[in-house]
Amino acid sequence: MTTDMTAPAPAGTLTRDALTVLQPGFTGTSAPDWLLRRLGEGLCSVGLFGRNIASAGQLAALTARLRAECPGVLVAIDEEGGDVTRLEVRTGSSFPGNLALGAVDDTELTRSVARELGRRLAECGVNLNWAPSGDVNSDPDNPVIGVRSFGADPHLVARHTAAYVEGLQSAGVAACTKHFPGHGDTAVDSHHDLPRVEAGLETLRTRELVPFRAAVAAGTRAVMSAHILLPALDPALPATLSPAALHGLLRAPVADGGLGFDGLIVTDGMEMAAVSATYGIERGSVMALAAGADAICVGGGLADEATVLRLRDALVAAVRAGELAEERLADAAARVRALGRWTTGTGAGAGEGTAPAPGIGLDAARRALRVTRSAGFAPLTRPAHVAAFTPVANIAVGDETPWGVGAELARLLPGTTTLTYGPGDDGAEQVLADAGERRIVAVVRDEHRHGWMGRALDALLAARPETVVVEMGVPRAAPRGAVHVATHGAARVCGLAAAEVLAGVR
Repeated sequence: MTTDMTAPAPAGTLTRDALTVLQPGFTGTSAPDWLLRRLGEGLCSVGLFGRNIASAGQLAALTARLRAECPGVLVAIDEEGGDVTRLEVRTGSSFPGNLALGAVDDTELTRSVARELGRRLAECGVNLNWAPSGDVNSDPDNPVIGVRSFGADPHLVARHTAAYVEGLQSAGVAACTKHFPGHGDTAVDSHHDLPRVEAGLETLRTRELVPFRAAVAAGTRAVMSAHILLPALDPALPATLSPAALHGLLRAPVADGGLGFDGLIVTDGMEMAAVSATYGIERGSVMALAAGADAICVGGGLADEATVLRLRDALVAAVRAGELAEERLADAAARVRALGRWTTGTGAGAGEGTAPAPGIGLDAARRALRVTRSAGFAPLTRPAHVAAFTPVANIAVGDETPWGVGAELARLLPGTTTLTYGPGDDGAEQVLADAGERRIVAVVRDEHRHGWMGRALDALLAARPETVVVEMGVPRAAPRGAVHVATHGAARVCGLAAAEVLAGVR
């Protein structure tokens, strides 16, 4: 279909549609005046981050204020549970993440965890969750996915992705399955640079795309695109900007080899370096809309009115210049509004009457533990010294969320101390000096990815063989220590479940 660029829509319609397709963030725990004003002018989505949340009550009041300006507003959040939490950014999540759920491999449990998480989001007025991650963690050295994936087996990931979508949406919260077409086979974090996946089309179809097909079949309301380059699909453009990836694969009918997805396509954060460093957010946003995206996510780092206005004006100018089809922008805006209607209609009522399940997260974390004990190991009965070997957190996880077993073990064994150790510290020597005569609990996160961590642990175990090891990342390194506990994630409940085992409570 061609567009008659000689008869553009009225400026008011274009401007409104351009605002509608934006999903901006903002700073503060209350809605700024500029945001409320733009909601009245056509903005239909807002993205929330940890910086916007102080408590459940405050969040509910915030979302109610947004909804007073725009009843169908999409209030989106990046709440995966596990390592990536915004609701509980200051305390750690009450839910284990995807890898723990995949380790249990009980789809009903995954569905129930997602339902309870969705119920809590809905209670606070959040109606779009940028989750689940449907990525297959095929590269164990992946720096950005890891425990955010259900695992390395495409079919396991597929069945749990579908269960998560069903559970979340049964609570009335729209799921946004990410990161299409799959971020698991990357060694680069797209927050910092453009990852490249060299897999051929056949591998993509039998590995990366399997969970996304399952998510579409399960009715996911949204899909988030990834800023990754897949030469087998498009040799020049990352998926977010690629018509071949979005229109030619995600939207294309199943009969034509596509996934047949007809819901909302949301971009990953446009301020991420994988797009912004090469194209800039204005040009990148125009290209993403032209490629088939419907909602432009921006605001993880750029969260102000000036950014919203720059993007709005860039989209309007692109339509007037013939760089972006007017009907493509109108179609994208219509999809955003349609999802908003779903959240105020049948979707919003889906979770009514759902019984709370406050303990399900801890139950899941306990079931996900894998414990390897040496002969004669006895639970800790006296205060210990917890040595938390702490790597640099990726941006999606953030470094403000507490993790580890120290706080939970101290509740069970008062007097337990915790110190963190990084790659620049003196390793085992410092830990031994700090611990004194206390039993040492060494807590690691993705030991297989961090040589300094493995070396420190080697030296520590040589000096103190009775040391306990807790792995809170991907448990790829062989178990060692007097007892080795693999939690499959660093959520607060994972730390509690591990502490219970170490103290002999369970």
